[in-house]
Amino acid sequence: MRINKNIIKELNDYLDEFNLTEIEYTEKDVKVKVSKSRISKNLETVVPSIEKKTTKDDISIDNSKKITSPIIGTAYLAPEPGGKKFIEIGQKIKKGDTVMIVEAMKTMNHVPSPLDGVVKEISVEDGQPVEFGQTIATIV
Repeated sequence: MRINKNIIKELNDYLDEFNLTEIEYTEKDVKVKVSKSRISKNLETVVPSIEKKTTKDDISIDNSKKITSPIIGTAYLAPEPGGKKFIEIGQKIKKGDTVMIVEAMKTMNHVPSPLDGVVKEISVEDGQPVEFGQTIATIV
């Protein structure tokens, strides 16, 4: 079968002339379908712009670092029930100090501090279940 390129060119011209995206031509047992996608060249995206002047009071730098649970389990803030907590808010800690224990499958996993700092927030309660990657404490 030989394709008549003139028919395809003519159909393509009709697409442009009549602003169509698809046209079909059938003659006896030959069927030709021509289509093209159209993207408007006149289409403009309007993005609203909100301008706000910033002052020194608007700028706050948060240097806090999140300590996250390395596993799924139960968080314990002290080594034993009623014992002294590993960390308290405002306490200075060093890299490697135990922040809390996360128990999983009867194994007590000590969670170390990734860096030196001061405890800003303790995000979990004693005995609370925690998920992998959940923030358990914040230090600055």
